[in-house]
Amino acid sequence: MATLDITDENFQAEVVDSGAPVLLDFHATWCAPCKAIAPMIDELAEKYADRGLKVGKVDIDVAKETAVKFKITGVPTLIFLKNGEPVDQIVGAAGQPAVESKIESLL
Repeated sequence: MATLDITDENFQAEVVDSGAPVLLDFHATWCAPCKAIAPMIDELAEKYADRGLKVGKVDIDVAKETAVKFKITGVPTLIFLKNGEPVDQIVGAAGQPAVESKIESLL
């Protein structure tokens, strides 16, 4: 499964109502660290799709309400959700082992 583009309009359906564990990548098109981790996020979406993980990308300049809801003050920010509720997060560009460790605890 590829990453999903999460907007203010589809957030409820794709994240909260899905019932699946979700990794949200809050990013911005102008953010160099966001661009640096983007391939890793795509790879993780593919790797964990068969285990039920949904991975969404949230452009903070487009989905402003969602960014405010999660109090995003810096990008990239990765938020891990279970049952539609945040359970963990990473602020800044993290390496793949750190992100996978949090995914494993989420699943």
